[in-house]
Amino acid sequence: MPLTDRSSTKRRNPRLEREFPRRRPRGSSVTRSERFFITHCINLAGAAPGEVPVGAIVVHEDRIVAEATNAVEAGRDATAHAEILAIRAASRTLGRKWLEDCTLYVTLEPCAMCAGAIYLARLGRVVFGAWEPKFGAFGSRLDLRDARGLNHQVEVRGGVMADECGAQLRAFFADKR
Repeated sequence: MPLTDRSSTKRRNPRLEREFPRRRPRGSSVTRSERFFITHCINLAGAAPGEVPVGAIVVHEDRIVAEATNAVEAGRDATAHAEILAIRAASRTLGRKWLEDCTLYVTLEPCAMCAGAIYLARLGRVVFGAWEPKFGAFGSRLDLRDARGLNHQVEVRGGVMADECGAQLRAFFADKR
């Protein structure tokens, strides 16, 4: 019997396709550094068994200063999202609470809770992979960039390597269902 790629033999699940749609990044084409850092996040996300595969890193002056994966199941903590854990680690590493000269890279569009943490930490930039139509807070479900009264603006770039990030998430949930 010839070896086959399991992903090609499985039937496509339209529900999963809706949950993590394939959309192109907003703005110009993906840069080499964006591709490098999002690929790092994808690899990181795959190393967290039993967790929704989300990887996040914080980059300061082209150097990774913090990285994290979801730890919701391991810590039995609904707030242990990769973004929040990476922000906490970056603040410890850099010895400060404001991260305005840093970029957060993450495989999935941040939820409202994580977007709140991004604003509170005053991150300068966020680059994410897959769009999250259920809970996404930077354009999918809602867009906190439009919220009035925020004293900080965050540059957001979404859909970077969305196909790769979405495929990882779809594979995880297909195995769960």
